[in-house]
Amino acid sequence: MSRRAVVREEIRRFLEIGAVQVADLDLDGDEAVLRPGPGGPPVTHGEVFLLVRRSGRPVATLLTRVPEGADPRAVLTAAASGAPREAAAGDAAGNAAGNAAGNAAVPPYASVVVATRERAGQLARALDSLLAQDHPRFEVVVVDNAPVTGGTRELVERKYGERVRYVCEPVPGLAVAHNRGLALARGEVVAFTDDDVVADPRWLGELTAPFAADPRLGCATGLILPARLRTPAQVLLESHGGFAKGFTPTTYDPGDPPRDEPLFPFTAGRFGSGANMAFRTDVLRAVGGFDPATGAGTAARGGDDLYGFVRVLAQGHRLRYTPYALVWHHHRETWSDLETQAYGYGAGLTAYLTAILVNRPALLPAFLARLPRGLARARALTEARDTDGGGAPGAHDTRTHPWPRRLSRLQRRGMLYGPLGYLRARRAPVSTAGRGTR
Repeated sequence: MSRRAVVREEIRRFLEIGAVQVADLDLDGDEAVLRPGPGGPPVTHGEVFLLVRRSGRPVATLLTRVPEGADPRAVLTAAASGAPREAAAGDAAGNAAGNAAGNAAVPPYASVVVATRERAGQLARALDSLLAQDHPRFEVVVVDNAPVTGGTRELVERKYGERVRYVCEPVPGLAVAHNRGLALARGEVVAFTDDDVVADPRWLGELTAPFAADPRLGCATGLILPARLRTPAQVLLESHGGFAKGFTPTTYDPGDPPRDEPLFPFTAGRFGSGANMAFRTDVLRAVGGFDPATGAGTAARGGDDLYGFVRVLAQGHRLRYTPYALVWHHHRETWSDLETQAYGYGAGLTAYLTAILVNRPALLPAFLARLPRGLARARALTEARDTDGGGAPGAHDTRTHPWPRRLSRLQRRGMLYGPLGYLRARRAPVSTAGRGTR
């Protein structure tokens, strides 16, 4: 069969993937509380992607089915009965620090930066969720990146007034936009999220609390789950893991590298994603922020968040992953979106590694020592995604959809392109920080 025929067959199978409902079940107390995913309709019969909480904190996800005519809450509560009482225990010291922060210390003053470009409808949804946070003291900064219309400014000024700070960054690029937000941040901690998320009300408090308990903490990341699984693209992406990193709180310490991670710290994708991350503000500024030649909107296509993680770890600071800090992400919706995403992910991966070595050449020996294993891991990752199987985070690995070979090939092509894309991006215009604020 020709490659073109194989792609046609893959797309045919892709289009047969059915929608899955998204639901949120809190087992706190005697009576479970069931809610649909953000903005979704009430849960009914059919397949359900279920987030299980205990006392408001996420502890697991599962994929199950509600029979026609059955009570969804009763069925889902029974299915979730085996969920952990608490999230799985990670490192003892990190858990102790995280629990102390969550239970006792007041979260530090935080700045939330949202970079956006011509997506006022999605942005409004994200801002509504951010302004509903239970964090005691925070600000929200919207960075309008290379706008072609005044829609974002008009939205912020008309609907949000002084509750949200607006800034225009004329130079395109996500890292450039994030650096502008970093320069303006007033908080001790600066958090970043995207305009296509809905933040859980406890998100910011859970994400920033660990900084109060651990003075060596430079970065924190959190859990990302799908807001909707309505299209084949959304279901396929989540069935192969999506953006989630599981339910085990973990502290990554460069002074005590994880024994099961021989590529540390260069496997930054394990640490989290840019839609849910926070940094101690002075730490991120000290390492120079994000490399402006990385990220969406540049020739590098991505990698800005991974660059930030590694730079902070390379300076000796810890990174904390906490599943309690949750945002719901609106995944891309079409086959074309997945093609773009696969290529961009591959490009961003090698672009950020190039950026690290260009900006921190002292890391080259450590990188070269890990390179053979890194190449083997990259090969195994793309090959594994070609086959049937693989499940989304948590226990819901019963739904299997083959990852199309077309997408794996695009990811590999992106990885080959990434270093060139980064070098091209370095020749692009630089930001003119300080203009366009109010």
